[in-house]
Amino acid sequence: MAMPRTAGAKRIFSGVKPTGHLTLGNYLGAMRRWAREDQHRADALFCVVDLHALTVEHDPARVRRLTRQAATLLLAAGLDPELCTVFVQSHVEEHARLSYLMECTASDGEMRRMIQYKEKAAAEQARGGSVRLSLLTYPALMAADILAYGTHEVPVGEDQAQHLELTRDLAVRFNQRYGATFVVPKTTHPQVAARVMDLQDPTSKMGKSHGRTAGIVYLLDEPEVVRKKVMRAVTDAGSGVVHDREERPGVANLLDVLAACTEGDPVALAGEYDSYGALKKDTAEAVLEVLRPVRERHAELAAAPEYVDSVLREGAERARGMARPRVDAAYRAVGLLPKE
Repeated sequence: MAMPRTAGAKRIFSGVKPTGHLTLGNYLGAMRRWAREDQHRADALFCVVDLHALTVEHDPARVRRLTRQAATLLLAAGLDPELCTVFVQSHVEEHARLSYLMECTASDGEMRRMIQYKEKAAAEQARGGSVRLSLLTYPALMAADILAYGTHEVPVGEDQAQHLELTRDLAVRFNQRYGATFVVPKTTHPQVAARVMDLQDPTSKMGKSHGRTAGIVYLLDEPEVVRKKVMRAVTDAGSGVVHDREERPGVANLLDVLAACTEGDPVALAGEYDSYGALKKDTAEAVLEVLRPVRERHAELAAAPEYVDSVLREGAERARGMARPRVDAAYRAVGLLPKE
């Protein structure tokens, strides 16, 4: 079981949403750094945020399956339960308890200004579906995820920056209205964050819940599938291998992926190739080599579900112990009568 860090240690919170199979982008952009750096330098919590998967139409059995798979892949990527806390969001009721208080702190206008809400609501309406209220209010749950633990740092990509700014605003507002209760978290953008775009649409991020999968490398794809996807990656008109994200996004994406896998420099790597074919071949091999230990460890863990269950159970117990005092304090602060 993860042991508490020394007093004064920074606390980090990060999560993955089980709305699709985790991708190469998830690994190179976040999970690898969590394992290599974050779990060693801070009191870190890593959570499968399964409640967030309920904001859109979903298959319950698939959510359960993807939640377990995501947790197993976090461990396979190198997260060590002796160093950090790995758990499932819905196993810690303080997330839902605090979420309501955050809804009571936020305004309707703030929620409707969220760019992701506008985009996802428009997409849902275009499909003829109804927009769930939870899609509008889920930034309040996201704020609760972070604030419940006294989180100091939240490493996020640009797509979540607006939500983190809202979290900071809600923490400040709550503290001003009801007294000092929450740590105001700092948003951190890692200096070296791999940009991994869709291999068939290099202007879009490699997303795990995209409808089209031909350009998405999943962590559990078979090696031949990975190789085929990379070799069929979209390139650009023109000749010569150059790193130019604006004018040559397809080639730049391949160079970014190769650089992330080999820990090289994409601009320097461009000078080593005079054909797209050679670049694709080397990129495919580099991706396979990066994913090989993750796939092997995942197979071992998948064969030992009782171990994964014990990690999640102990992780939730520790997370609950960290969150409950602060959430109880928040309930008292807003005027709710204590149970005891």
